[in-house]
Amino acid sequence: MKVFSNTTPFIALCSVDLLHILPSIFGEIVVAPSVADECSEGGRILVPDLKKLSWVSVQPVQTDRRLPALFELDRGERDTLLLAAMVPESLVIVDEKLGRNMAEYMGLRVTGTLGVLAKARVQGLIPSFLKATHGMREQGIFFHEGLVNRIATRVGEGN
Repeated sequence: MKVFSNTTPFIALCSVDLLHILPSIFGEIVVAPSVADECSEGGRILVPDLKKLSWVSVQPVQTDRRLPALFELDRGERDTLLLAAMVPESLVIVDEKLGRNMAEYMGLRVTGTLGVLAKARVQGLIPSFLKATHGMREQGIFFHEGLVNRIATRVGEGN
């Protein structure tokens, strides 16, 4: 299964020093050049140069597929979905609601940063799902609290 990621999961995982869980869970991650560029723009949370990570494959978007609704997305999201749509049974890691909805509309399998953290917790790669999400919140990365609590319960950390 090929795994494609948008920019936000890289930023969110870097915010709590957990970027290393991506290759541990999925092996190779495919990104569009626009995602690599967005990550390299810098900001409050530093993301390593994706082009230099051995487990990241930067692949150009080569498709003539045009869905008007895709123009509602930012370039990284749009390019990620277009890349993933070319590979049957692929998985897309995207957090933004509109991007997730569009991915599902296109028939793609979708997860987000919280899904990645849940997998990492179940696989014993991180000690606590909630600690990671709270750390992200401290860095200004917010997820719906009800969703965080539901997933925490599923991975054995809920009330």
